[in-house]
Amino acid sequence: MDSELLIQNYQTGSALFDEMQNSGQIRLPYQKLVEELSQHSIADLHLKHKLAGDLFMSQGITFTVYSDDAGIERIFPFDILPRIITAAEWAHVEKGIQQRLRALNLFLKDIYHQQQIIKDKIIPAELIASCPHFLHEVAGIKVPHDIYVHISGIDLIRGEDGTFYILEDNLRTPSGVSYMLENREVTKRLFPDLLSNANVRMVNNYPLMLHNNLMALSPRPVSNPTVVLLTPGIYNSAYYEHTFLARQMGIQLVEGRDLVIDNHKVYMKTTSGLQQVDVIYRRIDDEFMDPLLFRPDSMLGVPGIMGAYRKGTVALANAVGNGVADDKAVYAYVPAMIKYYLNEEPILPNVPTYQMSNDDERNYVFDNMHKMVVKRTNQSGGYGMLMGNKATEEEMRLFKEAIEKSPREFIAQPIIQLSTVPCFIDGELKARHVDLRPYALCGPDGIKIVPGGLTRVALKEGSLVVNSSQGGGSKDTWVID
Repeated sequence: MDSELLIQNYQTGSALFDEMQNSGQIRLPYQKLVEELSQHSIADLHLKHKLAGDLFMSQGITFTVYSDDAGIERIFPFDILPRIITAAEWAHVEKGIQQRLRALNLFLKDIYHQQQIIKDKIIPAELIASCPHFLHEVAGIKVPHDIYVHISGIDLIRGEDGTFYILEDNLRTPSGVSYMLENREVTKRLFPDLLSNANVRMVNNYPLMLHNNLMALSPRPVSNPTVVLLTPGIYNSAYYEHTFLARQMGIQLVEGRDLVIDNHKVYMKTTSGLQQVDVIYRRIDDEFMDPLLFRPDSMLGVPGIMGAYRKGTVALANAVGNGVADDKAVYAYVPAMIKYYLNEEPILPNVPTYQMSNDDERNYVFDNMHKMVVKRTNQSGGYGMLMGNKATEEEMRLFKEAIEKSPREFIAQPIIQLSTVPCFIDGELKARHVDLRPYALCGPDGIKIVPGGLTRVALKEGSLVVNSSQGGGSKDTWVID
């Protein structure tokens, strides 16, 4: 069929690592996908692309871009071709993420209690003291099972030789898991036979795993604890995900106004009276959680909830104060944390990171800014970032001025050419850069990671920015046995 020309005409960058093709040869994991594509005409693939868009539209799978004048609600762009990872590659990723999360949990317990890692001079005291997400208000709070990071989305990239690197740790309120689940449901409609024939590992048990994890955190020894999902409300960019997960888990979706505190316990308003709440899966940022302790102007949180949290009558997932561990300046010290707490070498390496508060490193970055990506330490979503290879002299000058004014707020990393995968765009197969966000659940029974995660795609040609707010899309991610 004419779709065979798609494969023949597929062009990859010679210096890049392409996950489907190596020196013109199709890699083994992608061979079944290529065979499937050869059974379809390009017109068929166009129809599948349209069907995917229609399915996302009918399901209301949207995200919000607050700065977009054309309207803030957008359908999440989806590429119909899956990204494929082998079982051996996945086993390596899984071990590396589990190791990292064990160390990060130990770090969070330590930093809010004994601070031994500072006393032993592994991490500078001033780095923690200057972190806006280090919250003195939660110091000394005992959290259930000493678990701080219950739900995480650890961002990974593959470099030019195929090596997996940790790009950043999302340990507060990571989003995107609903897109991972919906991507798989859409793919089942597009390629039903291929999924079963390729021995793809399942992801649809994530809501059950999450619910079991949350239930296990209950401070009360009851057989059926009350678990709720706390959302900021309909105007939040991830509100679709909040409703999706609450529905999938069979729990109540609540806003701050639905909860009250009485005698240091949290209660939910119901039609039959107040019902005690045991576990809150919160999707509200720390500073909005309790207007009595943090921002007094917050209408999103629950006055007095931090008092109940300190008393241990309610569990919060994730723990309040986790932001100190995913600060981009603290990220550089995670390999040292792994060695310090676990006495192990890191399985997954960090991207080399330069601290702008270090004079030598700052001077080196300034001299090589065209080869660097400069990031603000406490922004996400692709905002507050400079891609040196695309920046103008004026943009670099402004960034240098901002760095000199407040060096703690910036880090720099060498630009890594992310791996590419094939995407069906305008009737052709085109190589586009991707990253990967696997979702890990930490509970009393250990750390479980859904096989695959969310692959985000930089849909613009040559772009390395995969964030949906910056024009990125996503793919279904297959881990195959």
